Formats: sequence, structure tokens, C-alpha cells
Amino acid sequence: MGKPNRRVLPTIIGISVVTTLAANVAVLVARGGDDPATPPDQERRARYVAASGSTSVSPTAVAPLGKRLTPHVLVAGSSTLPADVVQKVRGAKGVKGVEVVDAVQGMVAGKKVGLMGVNPSTFRNYTPKPTAKSDALWRNVASGDVAISFTMGHDGGVKLGSQVPVGGKREQSQLRVGAYATMGISDVDAVISHATAQALGMPTGNAMLISVPKAEPKKFIKKLGKVLPKGAKAVAVNPEIDFPAAGDVPTADGQVMTAQQVRTVIKAAYTRLDWPYVWGGESEAEGGYDCSGLMQYAFAKAGINLPRVAADQARTGWVIPYAKAQPGDMLIWANDPTAPGYISHIALYLGKGKMIAAPRRGTVVQVQDVYTRNMRGAVRVSPKLVASRNR
Repeated sequence: MGKPNRRVLPTIIGISVVTTLAANVAVLVARGGDDPATPPDQERRARYVAASGSTSVSPTAVAPLGKRLTPHVLVAGSSTLPADVVQKVRGAKGVKGVEVVDAVQGMVAGKKVGLMGVNPSTFRNYTPKPTAKSDALWRNVASGDVAISFTMGHDGGVKLGSQVPVGGKREQSQLRVGAYATMGISDVDAVISHATAQALGMPTGNAMLISVPKAEPKKFIKKLGKVLPKGAKAVAVNPEIDFPAAGDVPTADGQVMTAQQVRTVIKAAYTRLDWPYVWGGESEAEGGYDCSGLMQYAFAKAGINLPRVAADQARTGWVIPYAKAQPGDMLIWANDPTAPGYISHIALYLGKGKMIAAPRRGTVVQVQDVYTRNMRGAVRVSPKLVASRNR
């Protein structure tokens, strides 16, 4: 399952957490980890979104869940976004909400990931429903915990309640993992409170999430370009996946792969058989592959440069029913209980009910029987579409 995409946090803001904390910055005191309680079956999702109800803050420290908003656009820069710019965006036509956050590419549990510092009371309104509803989760974050994505925890092997280093490449502080909770933003695998972010030396308010439900993201982003400060960029958050009507999938002019490209992709995937599953792995350098890293490797051999995470790879063509899948298509699943509908796993279809995949932690790249639980269909990859998005 995919490691964080690099679309925004390094390539747009181009920074990381400061490598050396200032001498006058207090070192965060990590609280003792608690073994997560085992909740009833009907609260299966809750066991992922809260490691423990034991925090150092009162129940009233975090505001109750308000009206949930879907974030459609992420803006990020290398320094604090000017207040007047934020106000202009808030007042723009069609904007239903703006949430200012701290955002960097930082180190969490030895992995380079998208890291956000947030106000737990307000940011929760912009997250998937199971995540947003968990009061315990946001109290944990407010008290100094880090919340990591479901895939980073489940497939990256980072345990709930454990202490992990968070910060820059050279200087890090130990924080407790207070939750597995995907935020629904493919660039972000870890969230801490604004106060914790400042103690770590992160920039203040250098990013914002914008909810603009009735606008076409590309058009809105173009308008944003007129008001954003130099160096700040905007991207769509999890654009819609294309589910075409029957018979509407193009078949020529570079819209779909050639037979030779299909053979090349499948052959390349086979060369990775028996390599270990490694969350974040995309080459031999990491010692293995995760599901989307395997897809990126195989398709690159055919000259198709896929994006990094499964959620974005699902948008590289047309999603069709599994019954119509052909060899060379990618199969996609929404397995993440903390973000229903979010594409979190992907594999390469070989035909005749077989696929090649990097399943999960503790396994190796292997040929498997296709299973349909939580499957969302097959992706007919479009080289032309991929090339246009890489420009």
C-alpha cells in the first residue's frame, strides 16, 4: 500500500523540517505509551483512529466535531501565507471553508513523509468521517501525539502507542503514535498539533486546505494563481476518478497501452517476484517494494511514469468493472477503514483471475488469485493522460 506522494510537500514548498532545532526550543517530553484497548467488533474503525484515551488534556481541550467539509485544493508555500491572501481566498466565490496548517516533508519513524501541524479543533472537520468523529484521536493529537496514516501504521509496521522519532533528518524528538487515521490527502501521512509543530521548528501557516464544492478544481486553481504569493503553488486534493460509461473507453491514439507496452510492464513486474514488501519501497535501494512502488517500477520500464501512491495511480486512466479487465490493467481496492472509499491498494492484472502484487508487511512480491472484497474496479492506464499530467 502506497507511501506518501511527493506532489506537493517537497516539489512545491521545497523544504523540510529544520535539521537542527534551535537551542532555546524546549525538547518535547514524550509520554509513556499505553497498550491500546481492544474495543468491541462494532467499533472496529475506532481501534484504528485512537490508540488510547489516556491523554494529558481535558475532554474540553478539543472542540466537538462541527460541519464536515471536503478539501478540494491544497495550497503550500515555503513560508507563512500572508493574512490578506488567506482572507481573499476565504471570501472567494464558492469557497465554503479554508483551513490554515503547517506543512513540510519531515521524518517520522525513519520515513520521509508529508507532515502537517494542525489545530485539532478545526482541522478535524476536513478529514474523513471516521477520523473526524473520534474525540479521543484529536485529544491525543492535542496532547502531543502524532497521528499516522493507516497504511503507514498497518503496512509500515509502526505500532499504536509506540514512541517514534519525529522531526528533521538530524534532530528529532520522540512522540507517541496516538492514532492510525488517514486524513484523505495523498500527500500527508502524519499529523501533529500546531503547538508540537512549532516546538519541532516547522514553518507556521505555510499551507491551507480549501473547500470549494461547486467549482472545477483546475479552473479554481488558475484563479488562485492571481492572488498567491510567489513560490506558493496549488494542487487538487484527490481529484475525481473517471468511471466512464460502457463503451466509452478509447482504444487508440496513445490513449491506452500498446500490446508491446503491456508485455513490457508484466515482464518487469515478474522480475520483482520474491522481493520483500517494504512500505515506501520503490527500487532495490529500499530493499523491496510496496504495492504502488511495484506499479511505478513496472510501468516505468514501458516509458510510463506513474505517480507514486495508489490513490493517484487510480487516476491515470479509466476505471472499468473487474469483469472487463485485461492483462496490463491495474486493480484497485479501498481497504482503509479510517477513510472509506480512499484507494489504498493496487496490483497488476495478469489475466485468468491472477494478479501480481506486493500485498502487505511480512510478505513478498507474488502472483495471487484476484479477490474482490473492497475492490473498486480495474484501471485501464492511459499513457497520454499520464504524460500530460507529468508536464
